[in-house]
Amino acid sequence: MKAVAKTAPKSKYNNRRTELDGYTFDSIAESRRYAELKLLEKAGIISDLRVHPVYQLQKSFRTPEGKSVRAINFELDFDYIENEVTVVEDVKGVETAAFKLKHKMFLKMYPDIRFEIVKV
Repeated sequence: MKAVAKTAPKSKYNNRRTELDGYTFDSIAESRRYAELKLLEKAGIISDLRVHPVYQLQKSFRTPEGKSVRAINFELDFDYIENEVTVVEDVKGVETAAFKLKHKMFLKMYPDIRFEIVKV
């Protein structure tokens, strides 16, 4: 039997996973933005930097028939405090339909949080 070398499947959006400070990022652009935010935090411009924070957009519930429906959560790339305002960021090369829908839900659910899309 002949051995066949396996290669990693090509990413749908040509991004390359990378690791920095123990965090795994979906793209090089996301890891670069993390490095920038770390510098801003060190300089005192932002504070409380979190990586991959999760925000709940809809609670789980049961249908009248008793079926359990899971919560809808939105994992963003970063959040932090800037000038006493919470800011969330998502690094995007492509805005998918799912992202656009969750973005709208987030804006409705968290009107006091500033949402930044960092375009690649």
